[in-house]
Amino acid sequence: METTALNPTQMHLLKLFAFNNSEEYAREIQEVLTRHFQSRLDAEADRLWDEGILNQEKLDEIRKMDLHAK
Repeated sequence: METTALNPTQMHLLKLFAFNNSEEYAREIQEVLTRHFQSRLDAEADRLWDEGILNQEKLDEIRKMDLHAK
């Protein structure tokens, strides 16, 4: 069996979950991470929009795409 090393982020998250293993705590951590990554996504989308890389026409094209197709 092949072993996989955990990266520093994974190790840190494991330590966080070892502190309190309740479902409520897990949901709270998930919400914090979701808000963090949503904020980063919003900032990147704003940057792309401001630089003219992203616009309404391109958003309309993306909306029609099947992003799950392989």
